[in-house]
Amino acid sequence: MPQIKRALLSVTDKRGLPAFAGGLSKLGIQLISTGGTARLLREQGIEVTDVSDVTRFPEMLDGRVKTLHPAIHAGLLARRDLPAHMEALARCHIEPIDLVVVNLYQFQEAAARPGTPLDELIEQIDIGGPSLIRAAAKNFRHVAVLVSPDDYPAVLAEMERSERRLSVETSWRLAQRAFLLTAAYDAAVSSTLLRISEPAPSATLPAPTDSGLPLSQTLALRKAMDLRYGENPHQQAALYGVGDSPPAGLAGARQLQGKELSYNNLVDLDAAWELVSEFTDAAAVIIKHTNPCGAATADSQAEAYRRALATDPVSAYGGVLAFNQPLEADTAGEIAKLFVEAIVAPGITPGALERLAPRRNLRLLEMLNYGPAREEPQWKKISGGLLLQTKDQRPIGPADLRPVTARRPTEQETRALLFAWKVVKHVKSNAIVFARQGQLVGVGAGQMSRVDSVKLAAGKAALPIPGCVMASDAFFPFPDGVEEAAKAGITAVIQPGGSVRDQEVIQAADRLGLAMVFTGIRHFRH
Repeated sequence: MPQIKRALLSVTDKRGLPAFAGGLSKLGIQLISTGGTARLLREQGIEVTDVSDVTRFPEMLDGRVKTLHPAIHAGLLARRDLPAHMEALARCHIEPIDLVVVNLYQFQEAAARPGTPLDELIEQIDIGGPSLIRAAAKNFRHVAVLVSPDDYPAVLAEMERSERRLSVETSWRLAQRAFLLTAAYDAAVSSTLLRISEPAPSATLPAPTDSGLPLSQTLALRKAMDLRYGENPHQQAALYGVGDSPPAGLAGARQLQGKELSYNNLVDLDAAWELVSEFTDAAAVIIKHTNPCGAATADSQAEAYRRALATDPVSAYGGVLAFNQPLEADTAGEIAKLFVEAIVAPGITPGALERLAPRRNLRLLEMLNYGPAREEPQWKKISGGLLLQTKDQRPIGPADLRPVTARRPTEQETRALLFAWKVVKHVKSNAIVFARQGQLVGVGAGQMSRVDSVKLAAGKAALPIPGCVMASDAFFPFPDGVEEAAKAGITAVIQPGGSVRDQEVIQAADRLGLAMVFTGIRHFRH
């Protein structure tokens, strides 16, 4: 590329900018800037030229128009290898601009704040920034564009080594990232505004539970990593994050040790994290092929793990584990006795790392950017299209349970029923779980008939069933499921209700002395 002589800097995210701009200035590069960026640089003792001095035109309309001027865009878009372009610049007394450092108004942050009015959202739609980025990226053979502070050190180092030059390969990678940023930004703007039905200035984004899904949805995805293979070795796979922001959730977890993550590892880790996040007490979850084969809460993490492992110690071999508290050394010592594929937790203590270090292939993931259950939509691919739905988030408590049998559940049974209800939500349909307070006992997953799921849960249980409760992700179409549960020793049942044969099922429960409650909520998981 040509030697970089002039750079335009205009950023919202000012991380690392003074050091980078100072480095450019030491290389003899003229710096042009706007507003707050120029003020920051001057405060740091860095010489800078105002954009208005270049355009010979003041900023106007409360800053809406600053860089939208031929003196800027012609300087960016002129091809240095075309004499006609360079002659046109000379006739108009316009100097080329060789480097653009720009990031955008924080529209996504404004959209994420509850109650942000439409007028404020509109003001956060950047016009000049995307125009600068696109112009520079289009002319990448002659102009470099930087949109992320993460790239500052490497770019500055390359320029210092190469007499203020960058390779075309570097500029191309920067241009690719730039176009990804503008695509993600436009996607965020369009997806957000489509959620607002009326253009009143004070209109706000509806809460996710208050409105339907958008009429149109735009996605901008960025590859985070290639995976060894897909569900099977003959399939290719990769992990993508949404947009150019730091990935959140499992996609943003940090791997501390172990082999490369596989497609199936990530699917199971996500299932494990989603389930363990249901609990506030110390909890442990063991997942096998996206279904829980162990889940428990306890006063200590190590005890929760021991209780989860007791659910089905045979299936736990080669499983994926999740914890809702930082992984402790005592727990790690227990885990070291079993072969597991991967572990995810909101932190890994030094003691736990030391205990698990000999298991070099064990994948250890630390969650970084996470919080309460997020309202992100869920996507599923079908041939020719995508299905989109809101997340299955409907917590229930004791007051939400509707007793329908002559015998009401005891306080202990109620606690066990609520635990079982949290777990059954994460089991593939048709789903049945047996549980006692704070411990999963048996799982019947993915069967074509509900009574077979009950039989499977009873047959798989390694712990005693008598005195346990049962949760069903959907209603019982016939009394046979409840009858099978009673044979196994189940004393109470939680289910949505809603079958045309509800009364027959309730009568069977009364005849067998069971307590039964309805939730009115179904938890199908396909």
